[in-house]
Amino acid sequence: MKNILLSIFVFGVLLTAISTNAQMMGNDFTENDDHTAREEAEGKIVWDKLQTKQTICDDLSDEDFGVLGEYFMGQMLGDSHASMNEMMTRMHGEEGEEQIHVVMGKRLSGCDTSATFSSEGIGWMPMMNMMWGGWSSPFGNNNYSTNDMMNFGFGGFGGFGFIFMILWWVLIVAGIVALVKWLMNQGRDGSSKSALDILKERYAKGE
Repeated sequence: MKNILLSIFVFGVLLTAISTNAQMMGNDFTENDDHTAREEAEGKIVWDKLQTKQTICDDLSDEDFGVLGEYFMGQMLGDSHASMNEMMTRMHGEEGEEQIHVVMGKRLSGCDTSATFSSEGIGWMPMMNMMWGGWSSPFGNNNYSTNDMMNFGFGGFGGFGFIFMILWWVLIVAGIVALVKWLMNQGRDGSSKSALDILKERYAKGE
């Protein structure tokens, strides 16, 4: 009975995740995908200007850091970027999603490696602050950053924090699927016998 109830609960969680992913694949997702691509392109322009010293960090606005964050996230996630944006918007609203990109833009550009999410943030924002501690940008250095590539990924998870978060959710979904399969197999093993077992019993009885 416990296995059945647990299976129902796990199926419920899995169906919720599947439903969310299905909604992301609709028209809203297509529109968000185009918007994300535009912001990535804008972010690349800002990043190129920073790299060539055509602009400096002090001249950048939160909007500039926001598109920088979009660009950096696109480099890390590739085609999954729009899906992640949609998920963050559903979890934290548009304002929270924008704040995440602003902080990413500041940290990953090296302009403000101590930038943190608002203390009013909910969900995994406080956890993100902890994971981003000790950041060293993998996208290159400028005069605002003294860290180097040798430090990347260390100190409170460092720059790998965001990637770890994504992998964590992938592992959770995979674990749920594996658990459901295991419970189903356990239920079958406990409630029925295989054809081979039945034949062995009949053979032992001389049938």
